[in-house]
Amino acid sequence: MITYILRRLVAGVGLLLVVSMVVFAIFFLVPRVAGADADTLAARYVGKSPSPEAVAAVKERLNLDDPIAVQYAEFVKGLVMGTDYDSGTDVIHCSAPCFGYSFNNNLEVWPQLVDRLPVTASLAAGAAVIWLGAGVSIGVLSALRRGTLIDRAAMVTALAGVSLPIFFTGLVSLALLSYQWQIFPPGGSYTPLLDNPLEWAYGLILPWLTLAFLYAAMYARMTRAGMLDTMGEDYIRTARAKGLPERTVVTKHGLRAALTPIITIFGLDLGLMLGGAVLTESTFSLPGLGKFAVDAIRANDLPVVLGVTMFTALFVVVANLLVDLLYVWVDPRVRAPS
Repeated sequence: MITYILRRLVAGVGLLLVVSMVVFAIFFLVPRVAGADADTLAARYVGKSPSPEAVAAVKERLNLDDPIAVQYAEFVKGLVMGTDYDSGTDVIHCSAPCFGYSFNNNLEVWPQLVDRLPVTASLAAGAAVIWLGAGVSIGVLSALRRGTLIDRAAMVTALAGVSLPIFFTGLVSLALLSYQWQIFPPGGSYTPLLDNPLEWAYGLILPWLTLAFLYAAMYARMTRAGMLDTMGEDYIRTARAKGLPERTVVTKHGLRAALTPIITIFGLDLGLMLGGAVLTESTFSLPGLGKFAVDAIRANDLPVVLGVTMFTALFVVVANLLVDLLYVWVDPRVRAPS
């Protein structure tokens, strides 16, 4: 088991390295292939309406005249050890891990990401608990009551949840539950968890429900399909023949096996969610990573976009690693290689 974990950790580090190459190529290599020169690239990192002096300073600081391999080496060095941006007249130090430096507001990207992470983490964690609990429960119930009114109603609701985009359900819920009936606070209100847990939950419950509605619908459909396949297996019939209670057969034998694809999707969804729930945060004006990235795109602040992209990739890789480790515990048919 220890060897398996170490092997997965090494694979995760290697995957992060590959992701860093791809992200770096998208932001630095692809524009050059498309015909952009160093001045054009530097102008994209200054913001809107850049002055020639600012463009020249950014080009010098980012070493955009150096070979692409040297630029990538400096990029990786900044992630691990930090880096200095030297324009010839002044030196800006970016502490490790250096995810970039925003020349729009003269701030390092990493502290800005950390400041907005609690908002996104709060949104993702609360919504994940709701959609996982509701989706799996409804999927199991629908599979066990196949063909009944409960099954049909659940699948129709799930189809609606999958079909309706978040920005539609979010705006409708805001219009009805916040502005007309005044049950929940309007968007844009976030209270840190440690300051007031009740206010924290009260301000996020509407974004939680809106986000969870989409994912719970998908998880209900996947759980139902997995349970229908699993409950017809030979080992399920054997468990029933042994006289085990139906509850034990469903939860211990059927559900555990059906959860394997659910865990896979959940790891990916949660990893992506921690990188920023763009539509939900924008709809409810929550100052998280998703809205941070959208604002950076509008301001042409590419270092922030690059930082959020790398941050999201890190979460996805870590989530995949945790999923691989959970397989061994959830599904008895899966065993980690020695």
